[in-house]
Amino acid sequence: MYNSEISGRLLYHKKSGVTSFGALNAVKKALSTNKAGHTGTLDKFASGLLLTLVGKALKLAPLFVNCDKQYEGIIKFGEETDTLDPEGVVIAEAPVPSLGALESALPRFRGAIMQEPPAYSAVHIGGRRASALARGGETVTLQERPVSIYKLELVSYTPPFAEIKVHCSKGVYIRSLARDIALTAGSRAHLASLTRTRIAGFRLEDAVDENGPFESAIRPVDKKMFALLNIPCCTVDGQTARAMAHGKNLALLMRGEFYEFGELAGGTLGVFCEEGGVEQFIGFIEKTEKTWKYGYVYAGA
Repeated sequence: MYNSEISGRLLYHKKSGVTSFGALNAVKKALSTNKAGHTGTLDKFASGLLLTLVGKALKLAPLFVNCDKQYEGIIKFGEETDTLDPEGVVIAEAPVPSLGALESALPRFRGAIMQEPPAYSAVHIGGRRASALARGGETVTLQERPVSIYKLELVSYTPPFAEIKVHCSKGVYIRSLARDIALTAGSRAHLASLTRTRIAGFRLEDAVDENGPFESAIRPVDKKMFALLNIPCCTVDGQTARAMAHGKNLALLMRGEFYEFGELAGGTLGVFCEEGGVEQFIGFIEKTEKTWKYGYVYAGA
């Protein structure tokens, strides 16, 4: 029997060797719910933070689309695989680079860069995943796209293995980063291991693994969540909350009680209601140019 009442966010520590889908199945079973989804896939070989939304909180997935992320990875030089990870087949070999060559290559990958996603990825081509096309024997060529690397640190180098730390924008493939660093250093490589340690302000050290406990680890949708996402919030009274729940024109509401909050907010604003001494989450609204629109409002607000 499914639990229709449970709702919130769960920080899950996915172990290597399990798909993100498989990890979600474990969460659903433990919480007796079929309403659970993650905010960003981790490759099967990778481990680390899988930020999961449960119940009504699934509607808040758009808030997590633009999150920055942090990783720790190990690059193995000398061999490039077709998947750019340890599960693939070696397709190219080259000498292992010197420490100097490696250090000279890294600055090119800091800041705003163009990156070509791996052929084995979830990027869609003509409605199909690139990985499905590649596994079917088709030649996959993906266009480069702009991404940002805020921090790229070489922690250690014991040839052929280099340990790195990366802080990056959405859309970055660390497998592609390993490939491109190697090519710039005159070598070939694949990503031997990867751990995601942070998503926005959410940390791996606060996550639970497959042993749980799950239900007690669920956190509500609260102002702390919005702070970790760096999204501003406002608090309205019950009358305004009910007007929002009934879809009242936001342009009119924004001239009223929480106009000042809207003026201060950037593109997204979390809304809470305080009534009878109790504060609860109502939903979020978004601004496009000069117009505010509803992102999501909890039913029954």
